[in-house]
Amino acid sequence: MAPHQQNKWSLHGMTALVTGGTRGIGHAVVEELAGLGASVYTCTFDEVELQECLDKWKANGLEVAGSVCDVTSRSEREKLMEDVSRFFNAKLNILVNNVGTNIFKPTVEYTSEDFKFMMSTNLESAYHISQLGHPLLKGSGLGNIVFLSSVAGLTSVGVGSLYGVTKGALNQLTKNLACEWANDNIRVNAVAPSFIRTPLTVPYLSDEKFLEKLVKRTPFGRPGEPEEVASLVAFLCMTASSYMTGQTICIDGGFSVYGISFP
Repeated sequence: MAPHQQNKWSLHGMTALVTGGTRGIGHAVVEELAGLGASVYTCTFDEVELQECLDKWKANGLEVAGSVCDVTSRSEREKLMEDVSRFFNAKLNILVNNVGTNIFKPTVEYTSEDFKFMMSTNLESAYHISQLGHPLLKGSGLGNIVFLSSVAGLTSVGVGSLYGVTKGALNQLTKNLACEWANDNIRVNAVAPSFIRTPLTVPYLSDEKFLEKLVKRTPFGRPGEPEEVASLVAFLCMTASSYMTGQTICIDGGFSVYGISFP
């Protein structure tokens, strides 16, 4: 049976956890979800940055709470989800696994420490938080998980093989959880941005030669903005998208479908 469609374009009354919500895409997602009526909880490793954001959001009338968490730590992830469970009375509608990082090196130069750090930050954290979040999402009766992936998980974009591996794994995790948790009324999707103007992409977009190549390879002729990604994330969390699950959706200005540029 299809879900009730009243207020299908709103998130009013829904609860959401957005990891890494104080900068970049995560920050935009927090503001988008809260602006559409959701009660949002977020986390970051930087206590000062978190408090500055919480104060700003409160001043702007957005319902956002949060706590400090290093998502590379298993014990801190467990503490985070305990806090979220108490805050939302064991019911969570939306989980946005946003935290991600990159170490750019030629493949032969990656160390075991690099591998461990990338996997724990980009993949293990999202996997474990989804495990911990499952009973809360199921308990809400209407659960949604959105993974922040990348076009680097679908094609080579020259930012390091480890990054691509972690994002490709998230795309496959999306498919598996969508099928496994459908009976629990939990939808699972991923968004795969190209280069978006965030702190993570500054080293790339500040390089004139790199930016020129990106612009030529992107039909829209520019990088994306965090708010553009946040809009897609919000849509995937609405009942308006109630029949969508298991999908990885590129948001890249056409980057992933551009084969060759003709004069």
